[in-house]
Amino acid sequence: MIKTEPGRRFWLIELIANWEGRISCRHLQQFFQLGRQQASKDINQYLRHYPDNLYYSASAKGYLPTRQFAPAFISGDVAEYLNWMTGQSAHAMPETADCRLPHLMLSHPPRNVSPQTIRPLVQALRRQQRVEVDYVAVSRPDRSGRIIVPTAFVNTGRRWHLRAWCEKAQGYRDLVLSRFRGEAILEGPPLAPLPTDEGWHTELTLILTPDPRLTREQQEALALDYGMQNGELRLNTRAALANYLLQDMQINVKMLDGNPAAQQLILANIDDIKPWLFG
Repeated sequence: MIKTEPGRRFWLIELIANWEGRISCRHLQQFFQLGRQQASKDINQYLRHYPDNLYYSASAKGYLPTRQFAPAFISGDVAEYLNWMTGQSAHAMPETADCRLPHLMLSHPPRNVSPQTIRPLVQALRRQQRVEVDYVAVSRPDRSGRIIVPTAFVNTGRRWHLRAWCEKAQGYRDLVLSRFRGEAILEGPPLAPLPTDEGWHTELTLILTPDPRLTREQQEALALDYGMQNGELRLNTRAALANYLLQDMQINVKMLDGNPAAQQLILANIDDIKPWLFG
């Protein structure tokens, strides 16, 4: 995360130059509300640090990336560029067409979570305290009181969970935030040191490959799509989050879809990962 303002401007210079092939003072002016003189100064300062990355083109009326362009601030992920240009992470969204992209985003329905639910959970997490909660599980829809010790909030891609030690289950559980009921009550520090959360501290590598039932051309297309190396996509994750990552990528590990074009990817090392999966 770039914290300094000059660093953020250098990041934007690289972002636009890399993905649009041209950066000008206008981009800095529009996104950071700068005067032209300051925007020009920022680009020149960037060039003093990274003289081999950009060159000025009079015909393009801007700076273009060189063939040896080697970014120092951006990740190289196109999502980084699209998130910025569609207003998801920009300081302000300019009105000029050359600083915007037509776009449409799908959004998941919001989960019903109240501030009264979150506040004591945040306090318990920061203070490392026990907290008594009412929780409704799909498997047991009746309100179930339990005492937990929160350890982390987790975004699974579609919803937020609370990772916590559960005294009732005598194990670590992922609790969906929208299923808490009432207001939690702080109960002080844990009665004993918490055991190690093996699922949280164990690192796994998921090895994904194209479904072998696909044609060679289809498999090659998927390998290119995901930037696979030797036909494999390797994803590192905490063991406790492996199931969520597979679900988010729509990879069915229980049974193959009858249509390989729908399945697309399979978990090649399922025997290694299976002990950590649930459901």
